[in-house]
Amino acid sequence: QDGLKRCLAEFGKQLAWVERLDVTLGPVADPVAQSASSTDAVDPENDFQREMSFYRQAQAAVLEALPRLRELQVPTRRPDDYFAEMAKSDQQMQKIRQKLKSKQEAMERSEKAKQLRAMRKYGKKVQTEILQRRQKEKKNMLNAVKKYQKGLSDKLDFLDDDQTSSQGNKKGSASQRTKKGPNAKRRYKNQKFGFGGKKKGSKWNTKESFNDVSSFQSKVAHSKGPGKARKGGKKALNKRPGKRARQKMKNRAR
Repeated sequence: QDGLKRCLAEFGKQLAWVERLDVTLGPVADPVAQSASSTDAVDPENDFQREMSFYRQAQAAVLEALPRLRELQVPTRRPDDYFAEMAKSDQQMQKIRQKLKSKQEAMERSEKAKQLRAMRKYGKKVQTEILQRRQKEKKNMLNAVKKYQKGLSDKLDFLDDDQTSSQGNKKGSASQRTKKGPNAKRRYKNQKFGFGGKKKGSKWNTKESFNDVSSFQSKVAHSKGPGKARKGGKKALNKRPGKRARQKMKNRAR
């Protein structure tokens, strides 16, 4: 009781308003409802209504107190050259800045990695679809060939379809070649190198070539041609001179 009485006595002191700065007002009228909202209309369980009531009451107090302070010539604005001491040092703020920067870089790297994974996933999906389509086309082609071999079908349309699909994969549907047959490069190679055929073992003897002796030359076979030493005869005229003869020729030339 003694403490309460002392507090009551302090409240009863007649001090100037500039020393007390007490303003007791109701909230400002709600501009939406166009009426002053009473405390009974505020739902204490509704956080938004409660905070808005506090905000409007503080707004009413400011609108009442500012003109009175200006009449008493009390400054209400902070000077432009006012510097307040920071609660944290520059070293601490630098550490916080570095931490925020590293966190942002980690988030950017994570986002880039996520995009790369999405691109790889999409590329793998497209590749899988292409492989499945090729397998399906190959399977249809094999089925058509089997039907043709068994005589169940006499159509060769699948060959045209295969050629058209291969051309479409290379140049697209808009640039398909209308001419049939080999292209210019293939025709040039055919003209230069022939049309293929048997290559390995093409120089082997056959029964017809073995029996054909029309190109046989006895003089060449028995070393009787020009430039060769005849059996029991003279040596060839273009034989290389001996070592001594070559040495004598060199001495004469000097």
